[in-house]
Amino acid sequence: MNPDIELRTLTDGGQTADDVAVAVADFLDGARRTLDLAQYDFDLGADTARIVGDALRRAAARGVRIRLAYNVDHAKPIPVPPPPSPDETLIASLPVDATAVPGVPDLMHHKYVVRDGDTVWTGSLNWSDDAWSRQENVVAIVRSAEIAADYARDFAQLVAAVDVAGSGAVEPVWHENVRVWFTPAHGADLSHRIAQAIGLARRRVRVCSPVLTTGPVLGALAATRVDVAGCVDQTQVRGVVEQWREDGRRRWKLPLLERVAARSFSAKRSTPFGSGVRDFMHAKVTVADDTAFVGSFNLSRSGERNAENVLEIADAELAERLAGFVDEVRARYPALSLS
Repeated sequence: MNPDIELRTLTDGGQTADDVAVAVADFLDGARRTLDLAQYDFDLGADTARIVGDALRRAAARGVRIRLAYNVDHAKPIPVPPPPSPDETLIASLPVDATAVPGVPDLMHHKYVVRDGDTVWTGSLNWSDDAWSRQENVVAIVRSAEIAADYARDFAQLVAAVDVAGSGAVEPVWHENVRVWFTPAHGADLSHRIAQAIGLARRRVRVCSPVLTTGPVLGALAATRVDVAGCVDQTQVRGVVEQWREDGRRRWKLPLLERVAARSFSAKRSTPFGSGVRDFMHAKVTVADDTAFVGSFNLSRSGERNAENVLEIADAELAERLAGFVDEVRARYPALSLS
């Protein structure tokens, strides 16, 4: 039986933070036995913290065991915005068994919840008010005991090792038309698999990613002759380009990115990090014909080394919907410029 997958897409200004908090609370309210949360960012405002916190307290009152792994402490320069500072005061106030995972040298970048060992909430959506109201994101809710078991194995590795490098050693096994990729154990494999899908596409390729820096994917996008289009984050891409121009070892990627930019790629002029507003183009989606990749993975070299997860879905209807979402997002913004 094919896994049951529900997709939810978010756009800048397309929903309120409270709207998303209610959806998160509804998902948590469905728990009867266990909730395992792996969250890169957990920093909510007073209203949304109350909505989500109350759902977690209701779950605990029902006897649900709740565990939370979250990212902390990362100072290494990376081609994406600096890591968040989770609200540890909020976390301490909740009835959760919390594990702080050091994002050193690489990030614990997951955004998933495993509920009762049979349902998973995953995608690109961090748990913060700006992410819920000012960013483009995709959420996938997967109802499948087999896929939930894959996520449970990853969560167990993450918590047991309390280390990014020791996680992700879960084989990407097909469960009907869906399989899950975890990094860093399968980081390079995931980049090559996405590049392979792009190279095999015969009709269209659609991409949303804040940055495009992984060599295999850049090469595949630059080489393919099919209809290619997508959207990135202008502010973050320009930061990457500046780094490449200063670093001779990575300058070879510039011609590839220039070829991609010459295709139908748009870019969101997001607010530079540090202003207090986090309105990045944050969705991470690749569609190649009837195959879609959805998750937390930026198409970046650093993403290969982070703790990430991606659903590979072979489903024409879902691929069509996600391709439409990419087209909707890219239509909002001007063309990508590297200068």
